Amino acid sequence: METERQAGASRLASPWVQLVFGVVCMAMIANMQYGWTLFVNPIDEKYHWGRAAIQVAFTIFVVTETWLVPIEGYLVDKYGPRPVVVVGGLLCAIAWVINSYAASLPMLYFAAAVGGVGAGAVYGTCVGNALKWFPNRRGLAAGITAAGFGAGSAATVVPIAHMIKSSGYESTFLWFGLGQGLIVFFLGMALFAPPAELLAPVKNALKRAVYNASPKQVLSSPIFWVMYLMFVMMAAGGLMATAQLGPIAKDFGLHDSPVSILGLTLPALTFALTIDRVLNGLTRPFFGWVSDRIGRENTMFIAFAVEAVGIMMLSKYGHSPVAFVVLTGIVFFAWGEIYSLFPATCGDTFGPKFAATNAGLLYTAKGTAALLVPFSSVITTMTGSWHAVFTLAAGMAALSALLAIFVLKPMRHAHVQKHSRASVDMQYGSPIKD
Repeated sequence: METERQAGASRLASPWVQLVFGVVCMAMIANMQYGWTLFVNPIDEKYHWGRAAIQVAFTIFVVTETWLVPIEGYLVDKYGPRPVVVVGGLLCAIAWVINSYAASLPMLYFAAAVGGVGAGAVYGTCVGNALKWFPNRRGLAAGITAAGFGAGSAATVVPIAHMIKSSGYESTFLWFGLGQGLIVFFLGMALFAPPAELLAPVKNALKRAVYNASPKQVLSSPIFWVMYLMFVMMAAGGLMATAQLGPIAKDFGLHDSPVSILGLTLPALTFALTIDRVLNGLTRPFFGWVSDRIGRENTMFIAFAVEAVGIMMLSKYGHSPVAFVVLTGIVFFAWGEIYSLFPATCGDTFGPKFAATNAGLLYTAKGTAALLVPFSSVITTMTGSWHAVFTLAAGMAALSALLAIFVLKPMRHAHVQKHSRASVDMQYGSPIKD
């Protein structure tokens, strides 16, 4: 194949170089999700569309970012990562340029859809490529790559906030959009698919039976749908916090409250956003690395349980500026790992050959979860506080933790045992029929 010839000929086509390029690309699209909360109040103050209506754009972005990833993953598996990321970078730039001129909700929603397609192309490609380049360290590779998306906006939170205040959110959309999109475009030109030997099934019949399942086989697996349900529940709480952190801080009366930690003083929201982005990035390679050693499901149980406790503590103590900063950091630290643990588990279970497509299918759970985000504003309006939303999010995290240990773990164990028996029978000429 052309991609194999090019990969063998280029000095850039090595696992760690490709991983670094993928991380930078992810960092460049991070603000499209994690920087959004900074724009919600300024947009509402100018047009008075209402926060709930503006947050529909966030939902559209996440839905288009996630639900088209399987198609983009198929294109990556077939044609390689380069064309998909290059086009994705251009679409990301176009989306924020449109945002800078959007004077109506339909235009804002259109820009969100364009940006979602672009960000999904970049995200799905970079994660899928990492899973392929690192078949023996999928948790770490997926975690490092996803960290670019989780922490990528940390360095730009303060500049974006300052630029919005000094130049307006329109100029901020325009110049950051152009800059981020062009960097993705140029780095995308340097991406390569891994050589064929990394994708080939191993000689052992057991490994071949377990790995390299086609997307059709994945969709027919109960394991996939259990992971999908867990992904939806975990993603919903984190996306709510991501999209609504600005409004939450405002309703808590903390938007401009100064907070001093370790000699640094910043407004509570800016401080929280900066720390959250850093921890949201660090958690992905950290828990990915941990899961490579103690198992995916055990790691999920620990992280998801911490998430449930953190959300409830935020609900109870979050009105204190310092507690708000610290507890949102804990919540994001215990949430961001889903973007390394679920792709790694998917790769372990279904194999590297169609990793981009299969991980993309699972990633659509984030889009499903995004449909729940606008309801957080509705629930808050009905109840008069954020407590009900926090309780619901904590409950979903706790349920996901239990599912990881008591449902997913035994199901995956049975899956391996099933294919182990099939392997033995194949070796002796009597294959088991499902």
